[in-house]
Amino acid sequence: MLLVVLYIIIFLFVISKITCGWCYSKACLIGKTAIITGGNSGIGYQTALSLASRGCRVIIVDKDDSSDARSTIIKETDNPNIVSKILDLQSLKSVRAFAQNIIETEPRLDILINNAGTGTSGLQYTEDGLHKTMQVNYYSHFLLTHLLLDLLKKSAPSRIIFTSSLAAFLTKLKLEDLNPSEEGSFLANFYANSKLCAIIAANEFAAKLRGTGVTANSLHPGGARSRIYIKSFAEEKSFLVFLAGSLALIFGKSCEEAAQTTIYLACAKEIENVSGQFFIDCIKFVQPLQTHSKELCKKVWDTSMKFTGIENSGS
Repeated sequence: MLLVVLYIIIFLFVISKITCGWCYSKACLIGKTAIITGGNSGIGYQTALSLASRGCRVIIVDKDDSSDARSTIIKETDNPNIVSKILDLQSLKSVRAFAQNIIETEPRLDILINNAGTGTSGLQYTEDGLHKTMQVNYYSHFLLTHLLLDLLKKSAPSRIIFTSSLAAFLTKLKLEDLNPSEEGSFLANFYANSKLCAIIAANEFAAKLRGTGVTANSLHPGGARSRIYIKSFAEEKSFLVFLAGSLALIFGKSCEEAAQTTIYLACAKEIENVSGQFFIDCIKFVQPLQTHSKELCKKVWDTSMKFTGIENSGS
């Protein structure tokens, strides 16, 4: 029996490696600027490293000090044009201050990668009264994208990238889930809902920005052996997080492998005009059924505008 289990584990590991997509684009990014939230470690760091190696000006954004990551990237790529900045996605005030700083100091923005994420169970709220997972994974990125739209349009052609997850296929989003207020929900629900909203936001931005030269897409990076599981387990002591982390450790991609689809969306020339799509392993993939409901998507958009304090001017 043990031998059978071992064979299954080896088989699944081999399959995960065989199906792993890889970005083969040779695009040069000299003269371009990218912002990567959560760029201090994991998938975000590997994305920053890859873009920096192509000559891109990379702004690493994280709630923790990213100076060590910045120094390492500069050393490995010989690209001194790497910046690290602090941004707390648990605070809309911090998002607004960061965006204003970017607008005042950066003449252009070609690539915005909304990568940072977290997972929490229970009813944990931020200073803005929003559920922590929903705000970090979705609302703060929604607001950040809105605030930087003029700079993205000015720099067109430019790209907006939302990191989502296959977990978005495993939920049935209700309007009350946009800021849950009842006990009984668990981490998977909050996380899945935030990732579904990320796809919806990418699609809505794509539609509203049509003709501006700014594209918006979303992606599933694949289960990666990243620190998000360690951080979430330390915070939650959840068996679900432990199980997910164990499976990722056994079957998951390295962070470099998991970053490939993000890198592909950031630089591949063949998708320069592709917008409103969901990608897995550098390939266009079907989207969750709920993303096709115009009524739900409009309600998610309008509620997001309200929760983030953006005037619903139709922009």
